[in-house]
Amino acid sequence: MPRKPPAAVTEPLFAEGAEPDAPLAARMRPRTLDEFVGQESLVGPDGALSKVVKPGYAPSMVLWGPPGSGKTTLARLLADRSGGTWRQISAVTSGVADIRALVADAKALRQAGGRTVVFIDELHRFNKSQQDALLPHVEDGTIVLIGATTENPYYEINSPLLSRLRVYRLEPLGPDEIREIVSRAIADERGLAGGVTLPEDAMTALLELSSGDARQALNIVEAAAAVAGDGGKLSPDAVAEAAQQRLLAYDRVGDQHYEAASALIKSMRGNDPDAALYWCASMVAAGEDPTFIARRIVIAASEDVGNADPRALQIAVAAMQAVEMIGLPEAQYALAQAAAYVASAPKSNRAGAAYFAALAEVEEKGRLPVPLHLRPSSHRRLAKEHGYGKGYRYPHDFESADVDQQYLPDALAGRVFYEPSDQGMEIQIGERLQRLRRQRLESRKAQRPPGDRASR
Repeated sequence: MPRKPPAAVTEPLFAEGAEPDAPLAARMRPRTLDEFVGQESLVGPDGALSKVVKPGYAPSMVLWGPPGSGKTTLARLLADRSGGTWRQISAVTSGVADIRALVADAKALRQAGGRTVVFIDELHRFNKSQQDALLPHVEDGTIVLIGATTENPYYEINSPLLSRLRVYRLEPLGPDEIREIVSRAIADERGLAGGVTLPEDAMTALLELSSGDARQALNIVEAAAAVAGDGGKLSPDAVAEAAQQRLLAYDRVGDQHYEAASALIKSMRGNDPDAALYWCASMVAAGEDPTFIARRIVIAASEDVGNADPRALQIAVAAMQAVEMIGLPEAQYALAQAAAYVASAPKSNRAGAAYFAALAEVEEKGRLPVPLHLRPSSHRRLAKEHGYGKGYRYPHDFESADVDQQYLPDALAGRVFYEPSDQGMEIQIGERLQRLRRQRLESRKAQRPPGDRASR
């Protein structure tokens, strides 16, 4: 008896398969790459994906981009171009058992000479065990994995799996691209077939409200057209009213709220705890994953507060752990405490800026040799033959637990990356570093010969 395929696998997504009463965005889904609008750097004549995806071949990849940028559609079109058999599961509703069943089907198809392209929407929602279950089958080529995510994959996808995937970034669609998509939907037989008109002032309002999201733009047009009726002329007010209706529904189902997340981060950075609490509350009320909010607070605590108040990171991390351990609704107190503290704390991004300045040196010059006196002296042969550890001075043997000693590679000796700000605890950090630098300079002067000009 043939085995039943996983329930999570869905039907093809091409527009010709869409029912007449399907949403406008589904009916107008591009059928070929020629119909796909936007992402020229990926699918244009010289695009990165145009070059690598060929008949009979597609690499495993992650499509990373905001809602409505075309991730699902592009994945399906690439699978079709490669000639692979399309299978789709959702990371929200599927588990390891679904993955195993899908892989079993893929192995059977592979033995028959076919290839399976597996599309996983919201790949970042798979936990570690689910991602690990995919790893060997991506590695040995049993499946070609195309994942879609709105989250940064370098944070949300396990390193072993990510190392076997190519990451392609999709950008929000521009106004001209949204205009083309909407105009096509209004005129096309699959769409509104000319049943409504969209004057320029209404189109301008639509472009502003859709924020680069093609799906949202089409949903707004469809809602406004339903009110206007056949032959209706859509006004800016009708577009705005339809947009408000869509946004309220969008909030109730708890989709990602990137604008609110951005507002939360910028409110904390801008020292406005009231606004930070408002945006935090709006995201919780909309059904946002509280761990998503907690991670943003942790990022702000490190990126924007930094060493001006190191306690901010401790409180933010503690809040994230509390969210994971106790969940909602009680975790709202931890989120509120952390958001208010980070927003109220003094700000400094000097530590992060110093790190990226150091990283720029590494990227430009490569990893420079470690000075001999800093290398481990535990290996006696290396220490004896090559001078490992020779001349190292143990700071705790000296006053203030500090001694004038070079720690950077020779090519960067004396380079200063970290310059503390005049905010919060960094004032004390800066004063201590300045004091130690003065002591080292005085020590150097004292060790120079009496006739050395530099000591005069």
